[in-house]
Amino acid sequence: MATQYEIIGASAKGIAASVEQGVVEGALAPGTALPPVRRLAERLSVSPGTVATAYKELRRRGIVVTHGRGGTVVAPTPAVASRRPPPVPEGVRDLAGGHPDAAFLPALLPTARLSPGVRSHRAQPRLAGLEDLARAWYERDGVPAEHLTFAHGALDCVARLLSVELRPGDAVAMEDPGYHHLLDLVPALGLRTVPVAVDEEGIRPDALRAALRSGARALVCSPRGQNPYGGWFSAGRRDALLGVLGEAAGEVLVIEDDHVADVAGVPLHSLTTGGLARWAQVRTVSKHLGTDLRWGALACDRTTLARHDGRMVLTSGWVSHVLQETVARLVTDPETQGLVAAARSAYARRREALLAELSARGVTAHGASGMNVWVPVRDEAAVVNGLRTRGWWVAAGARFRLSAGAGVRITTAGLGVGDAAGLAGDLAGVLGEAQATYGG
Repeated sequence: MATQYEIIGASAKGIAASVEQGVVEGALAPGTALPPVRRLAERLSVSPGTVATAYKELRRRGIVVTHGRGGTVVAPTPAVASRRPPPVPEGVRDLAGGHPDAAFLPALLPTARLSPGVRSHRAQPRLAGLEDLARAWYERDGVPAEHLTFAHGALDCVARLLSVELRPGDAVAMEDPGYHHLLDLVPALGLRTVPVAVDEEGIRPDALRAALRSGARALVCSPRGQNPYGGWFSAGRRDALLGVLGEAAGEVLVIEDDHVADVAGVPLHSLTTGGLARWAQVRTVSKHLGTDLRWGALACDRTTLARHDGRMVLTSGWVSHVLQETVARLVTDPETQGLVAAARSAYARRREALLAELSARGVTAHGASGMNVWVPVRDEAAVVNGLRTRGWWVAAGARFRLSAGAGVRITTAGLGVGDAAGLAGDLAGVLGEAQATYGG
C-alpha cells in the first residue's frame, strides 16, 4: 500500500534524508512501500538515477530493503528506529525477557584496585590473568584458543566481525527463528539475511546448504541454548554441518554464539573443532554472572583475530580493565562458582518440567537446552493476550522469525518447577480456545 508521507528532495542525499526522517518519526512504518523509482522521479522532477542512488544509500544503511518486483519497502527493523519489545503489563508474571534468575547471580562489587588516573591500555588491552582464564574456559570444551581476544559482549563482537569481513549487500546465513537482536543487526549493517531453518539439533544441514548456494559468505549460529528454539548441536549434527561447509564454493566465516556456555545444561559439539579456515566463537557472561557485565571472549583463527582487533583499536580501543578485573574476580570466586552450578541444574529442571507438562496436555514445544521454550502456535497475538488474561506474559514469536512458522517464546529460567503445571494448563486452554475460534 502506498504511503501518504510526502517524500521530498532535489538530490539523492535530500531524498534519502527525507525517507529517513519519515522512518524516525514513525510516518513510514516497517513494511511501508516506497514509490517506484520512476514515479517518484517524475513527482520530484529529478532523474530516475537520482532516486535510485537515494534508495541504494538507504539500502546500504539498512533502512530499506528491496524485494525485486515487490519494490522497495522500509526494513522490518530499520537501523534508525530499532524495534523494542512491548512493556510488561502490570500484575502479570514476566516470562518474556530471556533473562536469568536473579537468585543465581552474584553480587557485583567494585574491584579492589581501580586503574589509576588517565591511562591508555591500547598497548596491553587484555589482563593477562583474565586471558588465561578465558583460554582455559574454551579449552575445557575443546575449542581451540591459541588466538583469543575480548569484546563488549556478543552483539558488539559479531557486529565488528561482520563489518570487517563483508561488504554492504553481502549475504549472511542466520538461524530462523533466531535471536532477534542479531536478526536486526545484520540489515542494520547493510547486509542481506538468508534464513536457515532450525530444529532440536540446531541449524538444519539442508537449509544451510541452500543458504550457501544462494551466496551466503558468513554463518552466525548457536551451538547450544539456541534462542528461541532451544536446539543444540549433537555430534552427528556438527559433523553433518561441517560436511556442508566443506562443500561451499568460497570461503565462509563461521561465527558461533555460545552465549549460555555455563548454563546451557548440555555438552558442546562445536563447529570450531572441525578444521575450518575462518571461524570464531564468542562467549559472554551475562547469563550466568549478570546482565550488566558487558564482556565477551572471542576465540578465532589468526586472520579473524587481526581484523577484529585492528578495528577495535580504531574504535573503543580496549575493554575496560575495571570490567575485566570484575569478571576475573567472579570466575575465580568459589561462591560464584557454586551459584553458576546451581543455576545450570535449576534451569534444566525448570525447562524440562514445562516441556513435560505441555507434552502431557498434547502441546508441542521445543527446548532441548538453554533458558527458553518455543511453542508453535497459529495466532501469536491470541496466545499472548490469552495468557496475559491468566496472569502470564510471554514473547510473541514475530520478533524472532524471518520465514519460520508462528510461535511464542517462554523464558523458563525464573519459572519454578511447581509453576509449570499451572502455566501449561493455561496455555493448553488458550490454544484450545484459539482452535475453536478457527474451527479447526
